[in-house]
Amino acid sequence: MATYHVIGIMSGTSLDGVDLAYCRFTYNEKNWIYKILNTETLPYTDVWLKLLSTLTEASAAEIIATDRAYGRYLGELVKNFVEANKLSVDFVSSHGHTIFHQPQLDITFQVGSGAYLAAAAGLPVVCDFRTLDIALGGQGAPLVPIGDKLLFSGYDFCLNLGGISNISQEGSDRRVAFDISCCNMLLNHLAEELGFAYDRNGELARQGQLQQDLFEKLNEAAYFSAAYPKSIGKEWADENSLKVLSHSKASTQDKLHTACHHIGYQIAQSVKQHASQAHGKLLLTGGGAFNSFLVEQIQHYLGPTFEVVVPEPELVNFKEALIFAFLGVLRWRQENNCLQSVTGASQDNCGGAIYWM
Repeated sequence: MATYHVIGIMSGTSLDGVDLAYCRFTYNEKNWIYKILNTETLPYTDVWLKLLSTLTEASAAEIIATDRAYGRYLGELVKNFVEANKLSVDFVSSHGHTIFHQPQLDITFQVGSGAYLAAAAGLPVVCDFRTLDIALGGQGAPLVPIGDKLLFSGYDFCLNLGGISNISQEGSDRRVAFDISCCNMLLNHLAEELGFAYDRNGELARQGQLQQDLFEKLNEAAYFSAAYPKSIGKEWADENSLKVLSHSKASTQDKLHTACHHIGYQIAQSVKQHASQAHGKLLLTGGGAFNSFLVEQIQHYLGPTFEVVVPEPELVNFKEALIFAFLGVLRWRQENNCLQSVTGASQDNCGGAIYWM
């Protein structure tokens, strides 16, 4: 039996803050058991929000400087988190914040220098989980499925509703997973037009009306009918879903309402296409799981034979941070933490750089 105490760090494309999850993992009789012990979400300041959201247009020097400053910032957050909760930590496992993701061009980049994080936190750090997979011909995404496989095997499907919606399931002979569509990247963008950071409980979307022409236009992108492995980055969102919404003359409430239908429809299409039977149990996590109107649309398009489960809020909020902590454990043990069946790489691989302290 082996036990690890790890802090997982996650910052998603929706920029709602830095998630810290202090987790315990125990490997016993070929099974992994996890426990989330302490959590905290630290919202970004206006300065960090502006910097991270505009970094794609920055110079190379500005990007390098931000990478290191952000790594130091994450390390300081970790140090404060450890001291405030008197934690005993083996190491930190950080996803960083994605700025570029174009695997077809061999590009993926997450700011948050592991070296600067380790120096500021005073702890070993595992980071840079995507690069090796892309070097092996993969998408570098999704990374969460091996955690779904080993930690959440009681569900037929694991669905995450973050900035991007993605799904993971066990196929007949391998794990199947891919990004489905933009999610909170669309909904938060539209909510901001109305003066809100996000659409609480989907109340704004519920006030709108379905715009059939917009719904059909959102569903037209070739990505949705493409075979996996496939993944979505901010660049794709800007050129597809967000552009379609910006060109629509519908009211913002109607756009929100229609976007929820679009997301629910694409999720249902993906589930039904890859389901081995006409029923199943879905675990729903990520910020979108708190959007009751969106959850209703997912259930509506799936139909009554599929059970949609929204777990306790802590798991909804911190599942990705939990799983990145777990990916760090697998890297620490020199075991595969990335599956070729979901990324399209030439082989399963053990990704991640380690900075020792």
